[in-house]
Amino acid sequence: MLVTNENKQPEDQDSSKTNQVTNNYHPHKEKEKKSWGKVIAKEGLILALMGFIIFAFKSSFFGTYVIPTGSMIPTLRIGDFILVNQYAYGFKVPFSQSFGSPIYLNAPSDPKRGEVIVFKYPLNPDIDYIKRVVAVPGDKIEVLNKKIIVNGVPIPLKEVDGKEFLSNMVDYFGKRPLRFYKAKTGEANHIVQEDQGIYNPNASDMPLMTIPKDKYFVIGDNRDHSADSRFWSFVPRENIRGRAMFVWFSMVSPFSEHEFKLRLERIGTKIL
Repeated sequence: MLVTNENKQPEDQDSSKTNQVTNNYHPHKEKEKKSWGKVIAKEGLILALMGFIIFAFKSSFFGTYVIPTGSMIPTLRIGDFILVNQYAYGFKVPFSQSFGSPIYLNAPSDPKRGEVIVFKYPLNPDIDYIKRVVAVPGDKIEVLNKKIIVNGVPIPLKEVDGKEFLSNMVDYFGKRPLRFYKAKTGEANHIVQEDQGIYNPNASDMPLMTIPKDKYFVIGDNRDHSADSRFWSFVPRENIRGRAMFVWFSMVSPFSEHEFKLRLERIGTKIL
């Protein structure tokens, strides 16, 4: 047997090589590879499902936004992170508003005067804006020397000390000649500011007009530094994403054009 094995025929040598390859094959390693493939596929599916659920939740229930500009100062500061109730005016089919008008699963309600809303900017729906509703469908509105008059009644303003607001203002607005007023818009009691160094005829005076059906007139609380309905007209009902609720964090990035600010005291501030 030993001599025979030492004098194999060519076909036997081929057979020996084949046997060698066959002997190096490990079925359990192939099973491990297949098992790992199944685990990766399963984990990927779970992550994709979790991502879908998270984005669906944000689309229909609660969304988070960061305030990049000062149009809503002093109510909202640059760098405020806010939570928005996206079902405040009706429960929407997830993602339906991303592709056009939202599809509601219940009878939608309407925004009220004084509420702070997030909406798709009418001139560029890819951008989200935040302003305060001052007039609703059917209302008559005009602006006379910066005074907003709704249905013949001026929004009441009472001047207040602005030191509290100026102390946390970003550098640009902190240097402006600002005055602060306590206002009541609808049921909302809030603070607005006016810049005494600015008179823009397009914003400070506006002829009487009636708000059409399914349209809303919105203005920023930083009255002289806000691009709003005084400039680009109404917000369509289908553009509204939801109602702003509260600030959950506040920080001006050190990499922004403004000086760094960390405002931990604003955490939990309710948006009135």
